[in-house]
Amino acid sequence: MTWQPSAVGERPVVILGAGVLGRRIACSYLAGGYNVHTYDPSAETRQAAAQYVKEHLHDFKASPPGKTGEFQVYDDLEAAVKDAWLVIEAVPEKLQLKIDTFGELDKKCPADCIIGSNSSSYRSSLMLEKVSPERRKLICNVHYTMPPEVCTVELMTDGETYPEIFPYLSEVLGRCGMLPFTAKKESTGFIFNRLWAAVKREVLMILAEEVSDPAEIDKLWSIMFKAQISPCRLMDQIGLDTVAFIEDNYIQERKLDGTLTVDWLRRNYVDQGKKGLKSDKGGLYPPPSSAPQPGSLYVLDVGLGTNASSIAAMSTNGKILRLDPSTGRSSAIVTGLNLPDGIDISESEGRIFWTNMGRSMSTRDGSVMSSKLDGTDVRTLVPEGKVHTPKQLVVADGQRKVYFCDREGLGVHRCDFDGKNHEVLVQRHSDGLDQTQWCVGIAVDLSAGKVYWTQKGPSKSGKGRVFRANLEIPAGESPENRSDIELLLENLPEPIDLELDVQGQTLYWTDRGEHPTGCTLNRLPLSSLGAGARQASPEILARRFHEPIGLKLDSKRGLVYVTDLGGSVYRVDLKTRENKVIHSDEGSYTGIAMLQ
Repeated sequence: MTWQPSAVGERPVVILGAGVLGRRIACSYLAGGYNVHTYDPSAETRQAAAQYVKEHLHDFKASPPGKTGEFQVYDDLEAAVKDAWLVIEAVPEKLQLKIDTFGELDKKCPADCIIGSNSSSYRSSLMLEKVSPERRKLICNVHYTMPPEVCTVELMTDGETYPEIFPYLSEVLGRCGMLPFTAKKESTGFIFNRLWAAVKREVLMILAEEVSDPAEIDKLWSIMFKAQISPCRLMDQIGLDTVAFIEDNYIQERKLDGTLTVDWLRRNYVDQGKKGLKSDKGGLYPPPSSAPQPGSLYVLDVGLGTNASSIAAMSTNGKILRLDPSTGRSSAIVTGLNLPDGIDISESEGRIFWTNMGRSMSTRDGSVMSSKLDGTDVRTLVPEGKVHTPKQLVVADGQRKVYFCDREGLGVHRCDFDGKNHEVLVQRHSDGLDQTQWCVGIAVDLSAGKVYWTQKGPSKSGKGRVFRANLEIPAGESPENRSDIELLLENLPEPIDLELDVQGQTLYWTDRGEHPTGCTLNRLPLSSLGAGARQASPEILARRFHEPIGLKLDSKRGLVYVTDLGGSVYRVDLKTRENKVIHSDEGSYTGIAMLQ
């Protein structure tokens, strides 16, 4: 007897489990145009999954691209699977839980529904105790890695699965932008995990026998295989308790000796609470230092995200986060801020400087502040009453000054590191309601004696502009009436923050405007700003951000970091144009700075 696929139509794919992997699996099917239902008993997890899908679905690419499916979350299993054609369980790796889950699904799913297990440790044949004979022919393993970063999916029979199901699912997965591989027979660990298990096992024995240490092993691995992922780092990311649990299955099935592998790992790490990145005690690597490290990112959460307890609390919900770009882990070092927006670092002083917009656009309740790199010794440079809505800020270490734009104040300002000598360099005409005069982003070139700034215009209006002037006001002139102001670019969607690569003489900026040229990261060589400069076409480096604000250029590594109000921090590779989310939560991000 052969199997034929049923008509899918509007019937959904159902994902059981809305955790980190479950919500990513959901996105892959949505990108492929399939409707998706996700079931999870936790209201908090369901909400987090819905938010993740909303913010990250664009990261998942179908082949070919097309209309995305519709997404719904459920707290009732029977309602979720009522019309399903495919169900994938992504519940915790507990065999009895999976056995019970498959038994319940057999009773509640349509008779033609395929049921897959995302288990990385168990064959699906071990989950069939409560499943009817006919259903067993529709059950298999469908093991995802971690899309969209890794798009591989391994398929495997339960020993009774219709063979025709595998080419069909492979075609579906291919349309969803995934890379499917099918094991030719049942195998604990599938294909890749068996290779990975052998690597883990030997690495643990090298460590147990004290032949080498994690850093040396990872360095050698990276050199030999030119790989970004290395064994010890990856085990810490997975969690050493999970590594031990998976190895238990191999030991039991193959009658292996666990003395120098899982037993050693538990005794020296897991039992001491050293479980990897999920533990404050670290793992094979020590926990990250609490002191700021070179490459650390400082990100401003403006306080307007869903992590605010109420609208009234937003004016005190702002914070500064220190973020490790290699792990995505963050910690708040300054809290209780009033809508922070721009941030930069003085390497010479070892201090952070930032602006607070204040809660009202019509009053002078903004401020400029600073602290040490660990968030202590907070000082106010420019107090409330002196500026309206200060926005992006840049540090000029060579002058021991900070430069910043004042949006509703319609100006460009600077002051000393201690707040003294506060002066207005540019004062636009009109009143604070004229958004074409709003000054927002700023960049400084000390060697050339120039300051650059954006005037964003009304939201999504296409009236944004970029200007340039000398750092010093021409003799006999005033901030209100300068003769040296140049209009460099106009008719931009809505330019926000600026960054200047002085050595490369290239201007970078984020744009919050309308798609397709808005919600982008852009750049333009200054050499393009000659005759007819206003007609120069910027190069779009990355698109589809969610209201991008901050950016920080890491020219040494060829990277740009971007933050958006959607709560994500992105890393854009200037060579490959890869745009990767390195951190995402329920915050709302504005400025970003890096410790060099």
